[in-house]
Amino acid sequence: MANRVIVQALLVGVLWCPLAPAAEVVRRLPVADYIDHMQGGWIGQMAGVGWGAPTEFKTVAAIIPEAQMPAWNPEMVNQHGNDDLYVEMTFLKSLADYGLGVPIRQAGIDFANSGYGLWHANLAGRDNLRQGIAPPDSGHPRFNAHADDIDYQIEADFSGLIAPGLPNQAIALGEIFGRLMNYGDGLYGGQFVGGMYAEAFFEADPVKLVEFGLRCIPAQSQYAECVRDVLAWSRENPDDWTRTWQKVEDKYQKNPAYRRFSCDKGAFNIDAKINGAYIVMGLLYGRGDLDRTLTIACRCGQDSDCNPANAGGILFAALGASKIPARFTEKLNAPALFYSTPYSLPKVYEVCLALARAAVLKAGGRLETDAAGAEVFVIPTQTPMPSAFEPCWAPGPAAQSRFTPEELARIKPPPPPVQRCAPADIAAAVQPFAPGWTAQDCGADMAPGLRPQWGGRTNVLVTHPLSSETGCVLSRQVPVPADRKTALHLVVANDPRGDFELVVRGNGKDLRRQTVAVNNDTKQDGWLDLTVDLSPFAGRTVTLEVVNQPTGWAFEAAYWASLTIETP
Repeated sequence: MANRVIVQALLVGVLWCPLAPAAEVVRRLPVADYIDHMQGGWIGQMAGVGWGAPTEFKTVAAIIPEAQMPAWNPEMVNQHGNDDLYVEMTFLKSLADYGLGVPIRQAGIDFANSGYGLWHANLAGRDNLRQGIAPPDSGHPRFNAHADDIDYQIEADFSGLIAPGLPNQAIALGEIFGRLMNYGDGLYGGQFVGGMYAEAFFEADPVKLVEFGLRCIPAQSQYAECVRDVLAWSRENPDDWTRTWQKVEDKYQKNPAYRRFSCDKGAFNIDAKINGAYIVMGLLYGRGDLDRTLTIACRCGQDSDCNPANAGGILFAALGASKIPARFTEKLNAPALFYSTPYSLPKVYEVCLALARAAVLKAGGRLETDAAGAEVFVIPTQTPMPSAFEPCWAPGPAAQSRFTPEELARIKPPPPPVQRCAPADIAAAVQPFAPGWTAQDCGADMAPGLRPQWGGRTNVLVTHPLSSETGCVLSRQVPVPADRKTALHLVVANDPRGDFELVVRGNGKDLRRQTVAVNNDTKQDGWLDLTVDLSPFAGRTVTLEVVNQPTGWAFEAAYWASLTIETP
């Protein structure tokens, strides 16, 4: 009896005793470590997109042969004119100006006012915004035929880099910035990428990073199905990534059920899913090796600069800038501004740190000081909460969102830059490529400059027109002997996604006009080899102008393999 009383008393004591507070579930990240990982993420993006840039969409529905993979050149890291990076600067500035809770309509106004070149969902979304279709309708499938494209996926890196260990912040940023141009899988691709970045501050295992990113998107989406497939197929074929590539090709390229909202149904595939598969393949089969990760993501083809940019950014973020091999950073031009933005790399680092501080506090975390006086983020552990499942082919209702007259008055996109001389990098590139030639009216889109390799050629000069009306002009004065035949010899190619008009002038008079396009039957191996006779100028000095003239203002770059004067 006495024992029963004692037990009952103990039970009553337990029942009535005030509950002890639950143990706090947090992760600690020294601020210095945050900075190191964040900087690594930006450098990884630049390295990945730079290495893949010479191959972008040159190989579709096929693997890029290993022999055609360009060798790494430390100059490749300087991708300040690449859309994989400069779009993110607009998003960061919106956040810096208005905070993490920036209204989606304000984000749309800022994006509408951007002045850089865009394509696909980005271009369609910005056009919608400029026409008064406010977000989220600017990215809704009813108004945007590219809503499932890759665009937010390639520029979502920022969302995880300012949200260390905070996947729900990365997901929420997708609901602001991803909705400007994407929907469904096009949105989920960016949230998947952002989630992996957020976790990369604490995890370096590529498999675990991919599995974590998967938790950040709706499980019933085709995008999630694609990631699950690649995870399973990589386990079935752990030592041969090409077999997994073929399985991806058979299901996500050839099966129309997985291209229900693709903007293009042919071999070219800008859909977020298949390109997301290539990001995952780079991470899984790269197994933490930087070069292998980037080259596999690139060799899968299609958008073969964007995919290694995402894979490289995530892996370099997990590694940290302090551990990146010098070959990826020794030629980095950190002070250079990203095209058509006020941001340089040091400014990006500064803004990201400020936003990360705000994100940690917003999530209920805090800053502490360790025994050495260094700051430490104390970050609550979050369970990812994905966005609602809404595929592009069965979307929810449009919001019927339109900008007010007052908001439309704030949308004043800048005119094309007035620029009579070539950017410094083009001027510097022209001289070693074609001594004696100068450049003017050259734009900064599509990363102009010298490429070590492109299209099977070495030492290729890339130019881009200044605007949709003004072509890039390469010019030189040439004394033409009276007694010897003299000719201009050039070898040039177009980007496979676009074309341009080649114009050759002598003393202001047209000597040749020709469209340089993929289906041009005068080209061999993708290159136009052209000789222009200069004998009409015998005994005189002629001012030659070779013009990269735009046509439809889409992928208007010219790739020059040769530009020489020949006098036998």
